[in-house]
Amino acid sequence: MPKKPATKIVRLPAKASAETRAHQLQPALVPDLERKHTINDIARLANVSKKTVSRVINESPFVREETRARITEIIKRVGFTPDPQARALAFRRSFLIGLIYDNPNAPYVINFQEGALGALRRMGYELVVHPCDRHSDEFLTDIRRFITRQKLDGVVMLPPVSENPTLAEMLRKLECPYIRVIAAALDDPKNLVMSMDRQSAAEVAEHLAKLGHRRIAMIMGPHTFRSAIERLEGFSNALADRGLSLPPEFLAEGSYTFESGAACADILLSRSPRPTAIFAGNDETAAGVYRTAYLRGVKIPDELTVIGFDDSPLASRLCPSLTTMRQPIRDMGRMAAEKLVAKIAGLSDVPAIAATTVVPHLVVRESSGPPGK
Repeated sequence: MPKKPATKIVRLPAKASAETRAHQLQPALVPDLERKHTINDIARLANVSKKTVSRVINESPFVREETRARITEIIKRVGFTPDPQARALAFRRSFLIGLIYDNPNAPYVINFQEGALGALRRMGYELVVHPCDRHSDEFLTDIRRFITRQKLDGVVMLPPVSENPTLAEMLRKLECPYIRVIAAALDDPKNLVMSMDRQSAAEVAEHLAKLGHRRIAMIMGPHTFRSAIERLEGFSNALADRGLSLPPEFLAEGSYTFESGAACADILLSRSPRPTAIFAGNDETAAGVYRTAYLRGVKIPDELTVIGFDDSPLASRLCPSLTTMRQPIRDMGRMAAEKLVAKIAGLSDVPAIAATTVVPHLVVRESSGPPGK
């Protein structure tokens, strides 16, 4: 029988560096391009443990930059993509994050979702969106079913759902990590992304006072939203500090919608004398004020200053452009996602993760000016 050709064994010097060994062994270890690469292939090529490769894939901070760069380069070179099912089995996770909300402000939800989704996908997670009805008798049962059916690794809650203490307690009992996007410190800071609505509303009051306004009205959000209460208290207290007041007849409750803004403005602009400035609960509400002012022949800003909240794309598109509090909603989505994944990974004690607050700031545009005659 013909002899089999001898197998050539490549031996490397014992003192060769790990990087040199990986580079020299690479031609023999790179799998066939038609075969799906595994995390074991990457670990072998990089001469590191599978756990280290996993940390790089999940963007763990506990990997040396030199090692991270080498593994990332190998992953790109061989076109490795993690298998979602294998990854879930290996880590006993679904790599799914839930977004729970019951919020009438569609632009807010969409912008937040985009920020969260971008961050989660970079970290190998996906977002499952779950609108709900917080007034339903099945509210808590519905959310429990959603979490268990999807086998979620954690959830992010938007206001006003995030303000529900019973829901937060249920999540703790389910041992489901969560982040509450909220306007007040109602929980441990590690569970919150908090917007400083009270301070932001005070900045609006200061702006109006400096312009010389004395007859100032406010269309607040629904009293069931903590953000509405925080903004009302911050605004009225800041006015009082400047010798001004927010009389009951100049306060109306809207629902963070265009229609409620128009209806509330119709009431406020019927007062005699009417207000020279209106602070609206959000940009959608402010747009409703614009419509009523137009129908009544009240010119903005010559006869009426209007200020919104959020700085949604709508604000710069209105004519005149809307002065508003800029709330970095997409950044808040990104922060909430990153904070939740850090909690899931057991990194919630890292100082940078412990507390996350966002302070909106006023963007002055064409809709604000001194009071008319």
